Amino acid sequence: MDGGGRLDQPLMRSRPDAAEDVGAPFDGRSYPRAFERFAGFTNYRRRFGRWRSRIVRAPPPGVGIAASALLLAATLGYGVIAGGHVTDVVAWLKDARDEAASAIGFGIAAVSLTGPKEVSREDVLTTAGVTGRASLLFLDADAARARLMANPWIADAAVLKLYPDRLQITVTERQAFALWQENGRLSVIAVDGTVLEPFVENRYRSLPLVVGRGAELQAKDFLAVVDRYPGIRALVRASILVAQRRWNLRLTNGIDVRLPEGDVAPALDRLVALDREKKLLSRDIVAVDLRLPDRVSVRLSDVAAQAREDALKAKDKKKKGGDA
Repeated sequence: MDGGGRLDQPLMRSRPDAAEDVGAPFDGRSYPRAFERFAGFTNYRRRFGRWRSRIVRAPPPGVGIAASALLLAATLGYGVIAGGHVTDVVAWLKDARDEAASAIGFGIAAVSLTGPKEVSREDVLTTAGVTGRASLLFLDADAARARLMANPWIADAAVLKLYPDRLQITVTERQAFALWQENGRLSVIAVDGTVLEPFVENRYRSLPLVVGRGAELQAKDFLAVVDRYPGIRALVRASILVAQRRWNLRLTNGIDVRLPEGDVAPALDRLVALDREKKLLSRDIVAVDLRLPDRVSVRLSDVAAQAREDALKAKDKKKKGGDA
């Protein structure tokens, strides 16, 4: 105490707890840093309490059942894939779907089929996906048409669904036009060059034969010109495309007629005239060259060439004898 009976206290306090020591009230505005630390700690405890309450809260009902079902589905899916049964499962699901549709009146009760001759009815229905289990409701008409047109014999097809249980299929077929030979392989082709069959049945043996790479695509135009000369056409055994540029005719008697590039009609006109006037195609020759527009070259057979040579020699001897 000082001489006046008052407590001897320092004039300035360095800590907030100094005021508490002497009984003075604590004022947060006087000590902001301490107040901020206290308020921050209080907020942290509140936030931690709410977060903790979320952690310990019980899960919603049904989560366990859903998780078990998901695990079971994943296990079954893995088994199906690993065992190679995906196709079987898909087929089973499709059959089940079609059976359900048929049960409510959307089965296929009747099929109207128009147009096929070369392709059998069974092949058309199988290709279109029309089976005993198929339903009209789930039949994809566009996909069925695409599958039908993948058959080379079928040029066009239409698939019409008539609800509730009728199906109409119309098919337009290609026609066998000629035989095509390339690299020793013989095929039946349509007029547009489509290979219809990679083999030849006896009923197609009378079709015209074209030979060579690209001949199947050019045969339509060339054979149309040859058809204008029935006498020549009857003698043709094969039409041979040379270097994809011009044609040769192989006749039934073995004579080769070499035609020019481009328009072959004038060359065929000359050939007809020579055969009519000189019986050219009945002679002992092996080739007639019509490639040049102003001349015709003929190649004799070996026998005919030898006979001609012998005849010329005999003529020369006779001529020399007469001169002597």
